[in-house]
Amino acid sequence: MSEQIASDARVEERRRIGFARIASTLIATAAVLLGGLSTASGAAPKTVHAHYAQRVGTVSLTAQQRAVLYRIARDTWRFYPADVDPTTHLPLDNLGPGSTRGAYTSAANIGVFLWAVVAAHDLGLIGTAQADRMAGATLREVATLKRYDGFLYQWYDTNNGNVLLNPGQGDCAQTTGTNDNCSFLSAVDNGWYASGLIEVRRGLPDLRGLANRLLGPIDFSIFYDNRPQTDCNTNASLPGNQPTGQMYGGFYVGVGPAGYHNGALYSDPRIAIYIGMGRHQMPGDVWWRTWRTLPPQRCPTDPDFSWQGQWPVPGYCQTYTDPQSGKPFDVWEGHYDYPGTTLIFVPTWAGGMFEGLMANLVVPETTWGPSSFGLNDVRWAQVQIKYATEVLGYPVWGISPSSTADDSGNYGGFGVEGLKFPPHQGLSQCSGCATEDTVSPHASAIALPVLPDQAYANLQALRARYPGIYTAHGGFYDAVNPVTGSIGHRRLVLDQSMIMAALDDALHRGALQRHFAADREAWAARLYLSIERLSIQ
Repeated sequence: MSEQIASDARVEERRRIGFARIASTLIATAAVLLGGLSTASGAAPKTVHAHYAQRVGTVSLTAQQRAVLYRIARDTWRFYPADVDPTTHLPLDNLGPGSTRGAYTSAANIGVFLWAVVAAHDLGLIGTAQADRMAGATLREVATLKRYDGFLYQWYDTNNGNVLLNPGQGDCAQTTGTNDNCSFLSAVDNGWYASGLIEVRRGLPDLRGLANRLLGPIDFSIFYDNRPQTDCNTNASLPGNQPTGQMYGGFYVGVGPAGYHNGALYSDPRIAIYIGMGRHQMPGDVWWRTWRTLPPQRCPTDPDFSWQGQWPVPGYCQTYTDPQSGKPFDVWEGHYDYPGTTLIFVPTWAGGMFEGLMANLVVPETTWGPSSFGLNDVRWAQVQIKYATEVLGYPVWGISPSSTADDSGNYGGFGVEGLKFPPHQGLSQCSGCATEDTVSPHASAIALPVLPDQAYANLQALRARYPGIYTAHGGFYDAVNPVTGSIGHRRLVLDQSMIMAALDDALHRGALQRHFAADREAWAARLYLSIERLSIQ
């Protein structure tokens, strides 16, 4: 089974959001050492009251900090006119180095581009009419794209809107019945796409009808593994001894679910779980059956996860009662220890910052889960800062999948894995899935909602120490080598949009979080985040 998980990770590394995404969404772990037995019960609410949105917290910043961050938002927004194809109105995956244009896009790219438009409107960078024109043009184009039950395929050609096999490999002749990206629907990418539609219908009310029409047919149940569950971690009676009750990583149109699962709850696929449960298309089982840290064996047939970054993993089995079904679930609650300190946390798969913090840009984990994922969001940022500055000795921090710190136009898997620590004292689930030699500005920007002063100071340090990393017409470039100062002069719509979202949340009272919080499909995220109590406090 460990070989299967490693193989799944390699598949996902080649396929994820971006040109060469990292194995951060795979059968890894995430979450926190939780405590307390849930006794919540009753049917889930189907409406959300406005006071839940109003309760989303405000980031404390000085007037000077706000002014600097607003200018960063203004400069970052200047990236988008060049990034959007003037004919199809689809956002390009990337621009640069130089005149290079990554003329392809994905469900995730489209979703986060919609975040950016809403954020620019929230911040007063554009008026309502311009925001409606930009987002509306993109949504109307999306409505003409080839989709499957509302879901978007893996890649699209931004020149003509056709489905691509892979960037640079040509349009697909058919989009069903294959086992490649011509037929592939990504669970996590479509989670980000759906989140963008939700932000539009809450933040740009005149486009609500269009957003609703695109959301209407989307059914996340195709990603849910509803095969029989057992008291073990996996079901040995199934081919491959697979976990059940989790979310598949994707779906091949005309073939069926992908043969691997997104087994990490504290990683970026949780956006699809939040929305899938919120749309009543996935049961609460997916929350409890998805692993936090890779669990110890419960049955002789269970896989041996002793190869993970830290072993043995401290923790215990906690029984929770699902608030919808009333079913009991025994959940392994484990955490990692930062060596030599009292800092405890739940790791991501490959140590990337956005694996942990990206969901918090739209889902107010910091408000709804102060004893669960919101707390771990803070801890994960603290781990990143401590390791990069104290162990690696870097003057700046923020390590996350990004462009490489050169002008090759490549994409790399970067993360805080604790590679400098001895074996079994790592900081990520996987050891060797990422390298630690590149810093990306988006990784500190998305920490603004959880550690505002530290994130602000780091953004300023990046500009002061590496002046070439920033321009007034586009904001930050994507990557820098913190030792040599080498810069990757490329900007990704994914990473620029994370920066825009973080700045909107920081400067406008958690605006993107409040939009999501006010939506009728936010109930599940609020409910399940509030149930869990972590013992990492």
